[in-house]
Amino acid sequence: MPARPSTFSIAARDPETDAVGVAVQSKFVSVGAVVPFVSADAGAIATQSFANVAYGPDGLDLLREGRDADAVVEELTSEDDEAPARQVGVVGLDGEPAAFTGEECHDYAGDLQGEGYTVQGNILENAETLTAMAEAFEGTDGGLPERLIAALHAGNAAGGDKRGEQSAALYVAKPEGGYDGRNDRWIDVRVDDHERPIDELERAFKIYDVTLLEREAPDETRELTGDAAAAVATTLADLGFLDESDATDVDVFGEPHREALETFRGMNNFENHPVPVLEDAIARGWDEADGEGEARLVDAVWHGLSRLDRV
Repeated sequence: MPARPSTFSIAARDPETDAVGVAVQSKFVSVGAVVPFVSADAGAIATQSFANVAYGPDGLDLLREGRDADAVVEELTSEDDEAPARQVGVVGLDGEPAAFTGEECHDYAGDLQGEGYTVQGNILENAETLTAMAEAFEGTDGGLPERLIAALHAGNAAGGDKRGEQSAALYVAKPEGGYDGRNDRWIDVRVDDHERPIDELERAFKIYDVTLLEREAPDETRELTGDAAAAVATTLADLGFLDESDATDVDVFGEPHREALETFRGMNNFENHPVPVLEDAIARGWDEADGEGEARLVDAVWHGLSRLDRV
């Protein structure tokens, strides 16, 4: 029998944006290559615990045919002699989600459903892992990706995997949500091997978000002034985008600083956002941002853009 990773996951949909997705963490390398299957025209499936990866494409096909989640789970597991060792969660584009936890899954193993989502896990520290995931998903503001990541953090904090952490993944589909609108792969971020994979997943997602996802235009923009302007100018100089002479005694962002910010934008592939929008985002997000240097600059952009809806 192949290795059976300890895993917890959430599959969910967001009817407001027509997005469906899976977030997962496991004491197993490259869990994103095994557990999550999503399609904007069908739904989201998480297959785990001695995973039968055929559950993913086969289940999505059944959802496309109009089967509800319960029927999909029943058909997948009833034809599988090894289903007692497996676990699967299914969310369609409408209707109630469903899940299956085989009786041979290692404790603690279980699943829990709510409106538009299902959480499931095996070889967990406790049942509270799943309860915490559900509560976090329901209680977190923001879009589907933020809510999915919040569920992973909450499950991990409540107990998580008995065997520890190794990899995590976030996979979300939305109609025409992919690069240049050519497919539905809206968000696809993986951490294959890391001591703190959920933290790393969130960090990578923020860069992905700023780089590849678009936001509504703000009604108004702010200019960088005061301590934030001085700190950002120093950071841009340290990164080599601004002359040192233009980084001293800065109280208000001026033309050389915006030219440096535009260079920074190009070097980091942030062309989705005009320079005035980036400056506004940094002005709003600087105090909330974490890290130092370039890491804080990017985190400030993400925090400042977060008030704007994705498109």
